[in-house]
Amino acid sequence: MDIDLSADDLAFQADVENFLDSNAYKPGTDYMAWRSGWFAKAGEKGGWDVPKWPVDFGGPGWTPTQHFIWQKATATRQTPLDLPFGPVMLAPMLMQYGTKEQQERFLPDIRARRVNWCQGYSEPGAGSDLANLKTSAELSADGTHYTVNGTKIWTTAAHMADWMFCLTRTSSSGKKQDGITFLLFPMKQPGVEVKPIITLGGAHTVNMVHITDVKVPVENRIGQEGKGWSVAKGLLQHERTGIAGISNSIVALEKLKARAEGVKKGTGTLLDEPGLRTKIAELEIDLMAAEYTELRSLAAAASGQAPGPASSILKLKGTDIQQRIQKLTMQAGGLFAAAWGGKKHGPSFARDGMSGYLASRAYTIYGGASEVQKDVIAKNVLGIAGKKGKSD
Repeated sequence: MDIDLSADDLAFQADVENFLDSNAYKPGTDYMAWRSGWFAKAGEKGGWDVPKWPVDFGGPGWTPTQHFIWQKATATRQTPLDLPFGPVMLAPMLMQYGTKEQQERFLPDIRARRVNWCQGYSEPGAGSDLANLKTSAELSADGTHYTVNGTKIWTTAAHMADWMFCLTRTSSSGKKQDGITFLLFPMKQPGVEVKPIITLGGAHTVNMVHITDVKVPVENRIGQEGKGWSVAKGLLQHERTGIAGISNSIVALEKLKARAEGVKKGTGTLLDEPGLRTKIAELEIDLMAAEYTELRSLAAAASGQAPGPASSILKLKGTDIQQRIQKLTMQAGGLFAAAWGGKKHGPSFARDGMSGYLASRAYTIYGGASEVQKDVIAKNVLGIAGKKGKSD
């Protein structure tokens, strides 16, 4: 694959870098005002605020190379916090399965970042085997609304979300994948209780959500009743592509090399250690291979195709690489990394290295565990049939 940039691509790259540098956050200014202004200015560039949206819905219509340039540039510069649940995950499903009325109702607020979303998928008894979900949605006798009851877990940003897109069970007959319905409802209402879960790294990002007798109007259903599994799988493909974080891993590895070069060891630096250099070289090789896979995925998306099973390959390899970088950063901190919870000692990155390592343990679980990704790859890439009835 030829990835040399053409003259047009180089001009686009310069335009992107100039935009990002010109609109960088200035310390001391109001962050939320800057964030709102940043997205508005990106929109004025012709859909740069929603780079993965199709042209018909206001996206920029970039080529795969232009997407690649954008990802690399934004990975090395500060951009506003942008949770993926609305713009990256739900929006494509609204475009594909939603009615015109639903698109007109939800997409503008998603694009303007006026509404935060969270994902109601996993449950205490339905994690990797997502089709085993039990949260029920019972249609009212007059057919106007569903009554939802159940519990969701590991719900990222539920404590900040305005709305949830939620998988519910409207029927228990037939295959587990049948009878699943995709619903949208507000979080800030009676019957929705959010309880924080503090993760191993000490952060509050995920939650448990209890849903009790929540009424959801039928017009908030995406797709047909009982056909939500197709919507769910499509959304997961978009999620998994984003979780891979290839560009961010490239930046993280370069940062690790710079940090190691700043630690004196003997007559040289930590970066001169053969063991560390070997592990860094192995990561660089794997990152290059993942980059090419990402480019193939972007090329497919540019031609109108869904991410497909390549998203599972990216998720599997991308999260593995992220974990290895975090582990290597922690190891580079040596004994000083053990003091991450208290006063900083040793290299300045030692404390963050340990907390990053602990947080990274979840990378190969959320968005579909690595074992699930291997099943998808075996079935849809290698053509190896799995067990009958296995959730994919």
